[in-house]
Amino acid sequence: MPFPVLKHYLARLSDPSQPATSVRLDAEGRAQGRFFNCTMTSAFQPLRQLDSGAVFGFEGLARSVSAADAGLSLWKLLDHAASDDESVELDRLCRMLHAINFFRQQDAQQADLYLNVHDRLLSAVSSNHGYAFQRILDALGLPIDRIVLQLPAVTPNQGWLLNYVADNYRRNGFRFAVNASGPREAAALLERLRPDAFKLDSRDLADEAAVVDLLKVCDAARVKVVFKRLESRKEFETLLRIGEAAGLPVLAQGYLLDTPAPLLRPGALELLAPA
Repeated sequence: MPFPVLKHYLARLSDPSQPATSVRLDAEGRAQGRFFNCTMTSAFQPLRQLDSGAVFGFEGLARSVSAADAGLSLWKLLDHAASDDESVELDRLCRMLHAINFFRQQDAQQADLYLNVHDRLLSAVSSNHGYAFQRILDALGLPIDRIVLQLPAVTPNQGWLLNYVADNYRRNGFRFAVNASGPREAAALLERLRPDAFKLDSRDLADEAAVVDLLKVCDAARVKVVFKRLESRKEFETLLRIGEAAGLPVLAQGYLLDTPAPLLRPGALELLAPA
């Protein structure tokens, strides 16, 4: 493990003589957390370049720990039961677990870790977004420059809030991605927010010309565009067509390519050939 402080922290967690905390290790050495009497851990879904299959990042996802299933989304289980303060606590605990479970694995190599920021966190935290997580990463000796925080989509009248939060994350040393509803919204946000990446839904690519234009503009600005929720052959072929028209590689993630799993899978993908 290339992170000695994290290695020491994990050794302390595995020591039964140490006081109990909200984070513990399972039999495989994975970090687990407790919240609302639920045990949770991390799953990771690769982000790939479609033409080569190369992995450039992983998205961390919170999953329940249960012998009865493969793990359910924690936010679907707990979001409506938690208050704003509890949602902030859960959000921060999830990101800490993902960072530990990601960087403890040798296969993390130089890939980036993409972490979601829950929409409640935008308005529930009064100031200095990212400071608490930045302190956790510093305490564990983990590289903040390998983290990309994914900001949720917001309504038009929340634009000022997105500006404020993005500026706070940037000041605390984080890169960030913005979930946009489509290529036109992403183009409008590009100059104002100057994100490091956009996330667009692969299921909503009807305006292919606008997507091609966005890819070209973002490539010139050195901003990644990642197409999420790639789940069908039709969407895959649409992305290949868009990439060919733009003359640029296409970045994507989704169940068509990979199922989220506790262990990182950066290996080559058996690429789907065009029909």
